[in-house]
Amino acid sequence: MLSANIQAGASTRRYTDYATRSWSHVLPAGNKRASLDAIAELAALHDIVGLQESDPGSWRSGFTNQTHYLAERAGFDFWSHQPNRSVGVAGNGTAGRRVGVVASSANALLSRIEPAEVSDHPLPGRIAGRGVLVARFGRDRDSLTIAVAHLSLGAGSRRAQLAFIGELLQDHPHSVLMGDFNCTIDQPEMALLFQRTRLQPPACAVHTFPSWRPQRAIDHVLLSEGLRCADMRAVPAAWSDHLALSVELDVPAHSLPAHTLTAPPATPSAAG
Repeated sequence: MLSANIQAGASTRRYTDYATRSWSHVLPAGNKRASLDAIAELAALHDIVGLQESDPGSWRSGFTNQTHYLAERAGFDFWSHQPNRSVGVAGNGTAGRRVGVVASSANALLSRIEPAEVSDHPLPGRIAGRGVLVARFGRDRDSLTIAVAHLSLGAGSRRAQLAFIGELLQDHPHSVLMGDFNCTIDQPEMALLFQRTRLQPPACAVHTFPSWRPQRAIDHVLLSEGLRCADMRAVPAAWSDHLALSVELDVPAHSLPAHTLTAPPATPSAAG
């Protein structure tokens, strides 16, 4: 499994880039396509990928749905995205896709296994717009449940969001919550999540931010007590300001559909 904040393909390699390259977060410029291709190569090595800050098709991405592009490029048959906020809405919406948006962002899931159910839920917070994407692999109570979220910067909003996610996952014994939490695991609001679910704190902190000199563990892949992590490591997600988390996960056989995983392609195929 992989969890990655891809920063919509933008490049941030030092703190000064937040000021000097701020244009890349709203303009269709910079080498975003090369960044996406590098992320696709990384994603192709995994079976399930959770993305944060994947542009669902706004002006800054050249109206490219980055989740769809990565799915095709990395050879995933199944993908889903949850647009969670936008800047500068100015026009039409078609089939749920915001067409006149300057910059939009989404949680997303790529999978080699077909989910039985995918749902998205808006998260509470002082500023509306964030959400959590939930996928279930199987239909019984013991099925594997994967949730992808990008939490707020403010502790008060995170507390409300984690309480909400706790209610969503409390009845799922085999669950994974991955994403950019914008906080370390020892923050008080994280206790709500562990009290309300079977999710467990990680055995060790893996620093993911900032990517050029990782000093903070604010990206997490949290597992319920019935799952076991064989390995967790931080890896570059192209030129994003976050490192991605790669996890080898041991899952009880009865928690997944009966069919066998398809092998990932040796080389990511070109997107059509």
